Amino acid sequence: MDESQFLNHSKWDCKYHVVFIPKRRRKVLYGELRQHLGTVFRALAQQKESRIEEGHMMRDHVHMMIAIPPKYAVSQVVGFIKGKSAIHVARVYGERRRNFVGQHFWARGFYVSTVGRDEATIRAYIRQQEQEEERLAQLNLWR
Repeated sequence: MDESQFLNHSKWDCKYHVVFIPKRRRKVLYGELRQHLGTVFRALAQQKESRIEEGHMMRDHVHMMIAIPPKYAVSQVVGFIKGKSAIHVARVYGERRRNFVGQHFWARGFYVSTVGRDEATIRAYIRQQEQEEERLAQLNLWR
């Protein structure tokens, strides 16, 4: 958890909390697609020498904690993951589902924050996203 990693001339521990959504926040991240995207994200992150430490896919957004070496910009790695996974989704699921328009699956932006010393808090937050969403939905039933 608190282990630094090494490049040729540097020692680093750069972790980020990243959140992004599908276009128009479609509720499409369920079932087969949701289970399949985790392995796709991990393989793509590995191509940029990054590692997804923690991740959870909600109904309409993705949370992940990712370790990115300092030689890559965060936007470069997240853009690579979103772009290549959109291509993969279009190729694998595009013929079966009408909602995928070409290779534009993810919305343009993303949220990112540095993890720093709050790593355990961020990990717990990512793991408990689904329970929190259910709790808020229950509260809204009484309004």
